[in-house]
Amino acid sequence: MHKESPMLRKTLIATLCTAAILSLPLTAGAATENYKSELGTVTVSQVAGGLNHPWAVAFLPDKKGMLVTERSGNLRLVTADGKLSAPLSGVPEVWAQKQGGLLDVVLSPDFAKDRMVYLTYSEGNGKTAAEGDKAGTAAGRGRLSADMTRLEGFEKIFTQEPKLSVGNHFGARLVFDRDGYLFIALGENNNRPTAQDLDKLQGKVVRLNADGGVPKDNPFVGQKNVRPEIWSYGHRNPQGATLNPWTGTLWLDEHGPKGGDEVNIVERGQNYGWPLATHGIDYSGVPISEAKGKFVEGTKVPFQVWEQSPGVSGMAFYDHNQFKAWDHSLFIGALATEELIRLQFDGDKIVHEERLLKDMKQRIRDVRQGPDGYLYLLTDDDNGSVLKVGLAK
Repeated sequence: MHKESPMLRKTLIATLCTAAILSLPLTAGAATENYKSELGTVTVSQVAGGLNHPWAVAFLPDKKGMLVTERSGNLRLVTADGKLSAPLSGVPEVWAQKQGGLLDVVLSPDFAKDRMVYLTYSEGNGKTAAEGDKAGTAAGRGRLSADMTRLEGFEKIFTQEPKLSVGNHFGARLVFDRDGYLFIALGENNNRPTAQDLDKLQGKVVRLNADGGVPKDNPFVGQKNVRPEIWSYGHRNPQGATLNPWTGTLWLDEHGPKGGDEVNIVERGQNYGWPLATHGIDYSGVPISEAKGKFVEGTKVPFQVWEQSPGVSGMAFYDHNQFKAWDHSLFIGALATEELIRLQFDGDKIVHEERLLKDMKQRIRDVRQGPDGYLYLLTDDDNGSVLKVGLAK
């Protein structure tokens, strides 16, 4: 019988240990991991871990860290040195089922003065399952306490009506524009026709004042049987939203069905087509019953569309001088294909697409540009992380 040599045994043990280490997820304080890209080596390090399906991140001023939502209902502070706080108190109760829970977080444009934090979350209708328990997206705001342990005086400023979701398609991204108006991107609750119904708030982008009031110049104000909050309609399930830093326009990405993920530039009063126009099909493999084609007269053509869905998520334009090679790029997280998408622009045209971090094998839920010029990603997992991403110099 062949006997294994001590040297071979040591070599095998070392090889197995190395493989195990490489397969482990990043941990806080771990050495930087490197990944290849067309523009150089992409560096990834973990800022914080131990988050339960983190959904969104917002940076506090003066290097005070960041606020991170967990879909299960917690809002946490991640300090500048990566310490994870206990859940903040004063956060609203959420309907945490399936895709629902505590979702987006943004700071008030006047945060230095008012310390207001805005949240979106799924809210139930108060019924039991037997009675028809359903939910919709709500938004509210509260004042971050000086010691950053709680939200004070939280008030709901918006609720999606009617409540139709049984756990899907909440949308829920928040964006303030340059004039201080608040946009909320809303999914159609997996109820396709409602995206075209102007008396409902499913499948819409709404535009509000900072206190939740309706601006008088919204496109449908004063029209009979039309919700005045609506800014645009025909959306399926928006997952990322951001302002273009050069033009001030609102950009949105959204899930298609099986195929047909989109990027759209959101314009006043426009119809973005769902479910009349789509590049996708039903998950069962049959056509979308309401669809009339990929392009339908009277609806906006997507700025970008993927026939095979990456499962788009959070998005951020890059406009910092930290990594000049990334200038004029739009970064989009991908949940289904577990990667980071980089779209390179020349003026207002996409001239190249690059897929990054595929070997990391993580569902990327949110993408934000930090004040330091690094990208910050959230990984959507039971043990999710905040990751810091840059280019090696």
